[in-house]
Amino acid sequence: MRVGTVLLTVLVCAPAALRAQAQSSAPATMATSEQQIAAAVLALPEGMRAGAAVLGYHMPGHLMELRKGSNGMICLADDPASPVFHVACYHESLEPFMARGRALRAEGVKGGMVDSTRFKEIKAGTLKMPTTPAALYSLSGPAGSWDPATNQVKDGRALYVVYIAGATAASTGLPAVPAPGLPWIMFPGTPKAHIMFVPEM
Repeated sequence: MRVGTVLLTVLVCAPAALRAQAQSSAPATMATSEQQIAAAVLALPEGMRAGAAVLGYHMPGHLMELRKGSNGMICLADDPASPVFHVACYHESLEPFMARGRALRAEGVKGGMVDSTRFKEIKAGTLKMPTTPAALYSLSGPAGSWDPATNQVKDGRALYVVYIAGATAASTGLPAVPAPGLPWIMFPGTPKAHIMFVPEM
């Protein structure tokens, strides 16, 4: 919203030459629903892609269902408002937690307050986390790394995690700090605890 306000001020007050320059640097046309779906499911193993539900955008900032799913996985399309490429897919049991995070950020809640708010709600019983392990897959790349014509991501980085609420090093036998070539527990002992896997595994 702040960026949009600044750009509007420039367009109203700047001379014609500056206005034309600002318009020429505007973002490219947003990807179609079909392109968003194709890119979003790249985060998943190939055999799981066809059955995943996909949430994406008909306009920036308005996430909506682009495709219904049949295999319990939900994928988020790349956000057109972000300069970098990022898609993620997770088990449907994580949706209340993920959706609440999106809602809080839309309300202006930032940083660690998003998690602290969700943790309080989980403790109060008003927000549910899965009671069994739940997977999340993501794929990220620098600005311009995704080619919509080929649906490939140049220099993409995959990340795989398994959420186990409350898990610790003691309860899993995994380290609580990053270890090269090994899985490890991130946010141990919290509702957001999850096993991190390096892409090579």
